[in-house]
Amino acid sequence: MHHGPKLLITRRWPEAVEAELRRRFALHFEQDDRPLTTAELRQAMLDHDIICPTVSDRLDATILSVPGRRVKMIANYGAGGDHIDLDAAAAAGLPVTNTPDVLTDATAELALTLMLMASRRASEGERELRAGGWQGWRPTHLMGRSLSGATLGVIGFGRIGQATAERAARAFDMKIVYHGRRRSDPAVEARSAARYAASLDDLVGEADIVSLHCPGGMETRHLVDTALLRRMKPTAILINTARGTVVNEADLAHALGNGTIAAAGLDVYEGEPAVNPLLLELPNAVLLPHLGSATVEARTAMGMRVIANVDRFCSGQELLDRVC
Repeated sequence: MHHGPKLLITRRWPEAVEAELRRRFALHFEQDDRPLTTAELRQAMLDHDIICPTVSDRLDATILSVPGRRVKMIANYGAGGDHIDLDAAAAAGLPVTNTPDVLTDATAELALTLMLMASRRASEGERELRAGGWQGWRPTHLMGRSLSGATLGVIGFGRIGQATAERAARAFDMKIVYHGRRRSDPAVEARSAARYAASLDDLVGEADIVSLHCPGGMETRHLVDTALLRRMKPTAILINTARGTVVNEADLAHALGNGTIAAAGLDVYEGEPAVNPLLLELPNAVLLPHLGSATVEARTAMGMRVIANVDRFCSGQELLDRVC
């Protein structure tokens, strides 16, 4: 019989992690792997000591401040935190942790996957072939553009932005320009020979590919809109592996439809799992279902990072990855 804290896992996690959790805690998890309703989350706050949510669980003030709350910690599975009202958590005295670092490589790889797919028109080609429309090799068929020597503009130069830049520079000899809230230190810049752009306008004006790596939240909501898309090159590609809310999807769909930019590769959406129907119709939009951290290695490591944070909380140590 477990005498430790009672944990709720809101979605199914990799088997190795669930086994480790079962071994150590009084564990409850949702068997049918669907997002919990607001009512279920409110009830969960009364029934458990620790909740381990994911990006699909919206923890707002009405949930976090429920009267008679038993939950003492929120250990998020994922690097982002904008689905949790951190102000309300702080007001309730609830520590919140996340899982940075361990999904960096996987997400950077996915950003490059989208760059390659969009620039080489891979989705268009596969759809054409599967639909029986391929007429055979010809010199002008589905011509894309090379990444080699192209300029990659990185918006948000945290761990994932840096890892994406380093791979792009190494693998494709891409030139890196970045914009963030502040300039990175010279050693970080040196790893991808990155140049700092003081303004977003400067960056999008010269980039062949613009890749978003900024956090979600109100400051970055609809950062990419018609005005910004019009400042991009007509041959440029937009990549988003960050948060869906950073892009105004209707504006992007119009820009892709009327040739304002050449293509986009998206892994995240404003109203996941809903995707703007206008985007679904566009051949020059590569659309993946939020696979950024979806490697066996990353998803397992994310779970183990949650366990490490829970362990430290239970033993009264300082939390590794505290976001509030």
